[in-house]
Amino acid sequence: MGLSPPSGLLPVPGVRLASGAAGIRYRGRDDLVLVALDPGTVTAAVFTRNRFCAAPVQLAREHLARTAPRYWLINAGNANAGTGVAGLEAARVTCALVAERGGVAPEAVLPFSTGVIGEPLPVAPFAAALPDLFARLDGAGWEAAARAIMTTDTVPKAVSRQVAVAGRTVTITGMTKGAGMIRPDMATMLAFIATDAHIAPVALRPLLGRLVDDSFNRITVDGDTSTNDACVLAATGAAGVAPLEGPEAAAFEDALRAVFLHLAQAIVRDGEGATKFVTLRVSGARDRAEADAVAYTVAHSPLVKTALFASDPNWGRILAAVGRAPLPDLDLSRVDIRLGEVAVIRGGEPDPDYSEAAGQAAFAPAEIDIAIALGRGRAETVIWTTDLSHDYVRINAEYRT
Repeated sequence: MGLSPPSGLLPVPGVRLASGAAGIRYRGRDDLVLVALDPGTVTAAVFTRNRFCAAPVQLAREHLARTAPRYWLINAGNANAGTGVAGLEAARVTCALVAERGGVAPEAVLPFSTGVIGEPLPVAPFAAALPDLFARLDGAGWEAAARAIMTTDTVPKAVSRQVAVAGRTVTITGMTKGAGMIRPDMATMLAFIATDAHIAPVALRPLLGRLVDDSFNRITVDGDTSTNDACVLAATGAAGVAPLEGPEAAAFEDALRAVFLHLAQAIVRDGEGATKFVTLRVSGARDRAEADAVAYTVAHSPLVKTALFASDPNWGRILAAVGRAPLPDLDLSRVDIRLGEVAVIRGGEPDPDYSEAAGQAAFAPAEIDIAIALGRGRAETVIWTTDLSHDYVRINAEYRT
């Protein structure tokens, strides 16, 4: 849905990448990525809130709290989740393999995994593949890395932006993967963004939080929060400038936000079996949490999602989802619902000018806007979601076969 392979990806000074075929699960394709960060790079990350978080998530949190990362190690095909003590030990071994060859402490390696849950992670493929990856580290390796971390994705997802700061060009490049098991609750399946701007550690974590909340925390494909979600932001400082106060700082953050938004929306556009890209706007709430509650109730309704797949403007399903959202004392006489430019409900009543033909025209395109006004406050939210198709069921029914 409007998504094509990335082009024009820019190296980020201070970041080198290499990808290779380790054969961890897949055959005949790359499935392992090594990312090297220059000394002095500052890193922040957010991780899944799933209590059954994967071994690499547990270890990455622990390592990030101890020292500045120098390497990221990412594998596809095996999530190393639900694997208990053995899974933690396997993750530690992979970090130790990188650390030994890279001349750093194991704590300077952040591990990331994505793939099937509940299967032991073999470490021998890592040991065999890493020497070649170290030998091929290259600043131009973003597209190959984005392709290597794919699972059910149909296209690699990556983007670059540049912005002028203090008379110098600052580069931002990021990649992500994810197509199913998407309701991040913090970030997404896996996302890695780097810039050569200089950002102080005390500023990087709040910046990441703001960006994630406006992007990866605004998407959902199926309402499932993964065991492995992680979003990482690194600032190498190689450009020699820091975003200043005022317009330059705002321009830099806007460019960074554009990267986050592009990557987050790319996940929805590549949602498993998806045929619709849906923008859901809720306004007039008392606070953002209330607006989110309504938006996600609608977005996660199987009845709404299947109607979207059928291009059937069955707006009664949207109305029913709004009505069951966890809002106290909702005054229906203040609620408006629109499908694109077509008014469906106005003041809690069916709009007298609505026609089935107009509703059908609003639901026919591949990109659909649904707007819900609650009339009880000034808070608003926007989230992006998909329909629910036959292919979604097929992909997930056949995932392990």
